[in-house]
Amino acid sequence: MSVGEARQTPPTAKAPGKSPYQPKRKAASLGWLVPAVTLGGLLPVAVLIWDAYTGALGANPIQRATLQTGLLTLTLLVASLACTPIRLLTGWKWPARIRKALGLLAFGYAVLHFLIYLFDHGFSLGVMFEDVLKRPFVTVGFTALVLLVPLALTSGKNSVKKLGFQKWTRLHQLVYLAVAFGALHYYWGVKKDHVPPLIYVGVIAVLFALRFIKRKPTKKTGPGKISPA
Repeated sequence: MSVGEARQTPPTAKAPGKSPYQPKRKAASLGWLVPAVTLGGLLPVAVLIWDAYTGALGANPIQRATLQTGLLTLTLLVASLACTPIRLLTGWKWPARIRKALGLLAFGYAVLHFLIYLFDHGFSLGVMFEDVLKRPFVTVGFTALVLLVPLALTSGKNSVKKLGFQKWTRLHQLVYLAVAFGALHYYWGVKKDHVPPLIYVGVIAVLFALRFIKRKPTKKTGPGKISPA
């Protein structure tokens, strides 16, 4: 480039911080986030398999594996619910990126939790349904799993287009019931120390309150004009 051509360079080229392409570079820099969350969410499966292989699950490996997968399911569900309140309180955009990954991981662990339960009962559907009908602890856990199924099946963008955003949003509000039933399932499943499940209940209650109390502020569209969020 000659000196004359350099002098004709627009002033905006000297201020890369104001370039309209900067937001795209920022968005691209977070491309690792979802894979990292997914990989981190799958690590407990590898640890569980290794512990089962090495005999590190203790005297009752089925009970230990059932408890671990159940806790992972509830923890990931709570984490996915926390994404929206965090975004509303901080203005950060990245929580919305990982919400779907957290939800699908929670569903995966819920299915694994259920499969371990079936394995412990000889994969007998008759015994399972009898258990579901007679034991409230199993009833609420099974209901939570059933509620998660349509959410996992409609987690893609194509589902939003097919159902419409409003219907899709109403459908995915079932996650509130699912996490509530999951917490109740945990509470009823504990025989002595109810402090851990009560902590989950408290966190879920706070997240619900923040989600419905915190509202997106109004935006000014021009001098003296305000549009609803």
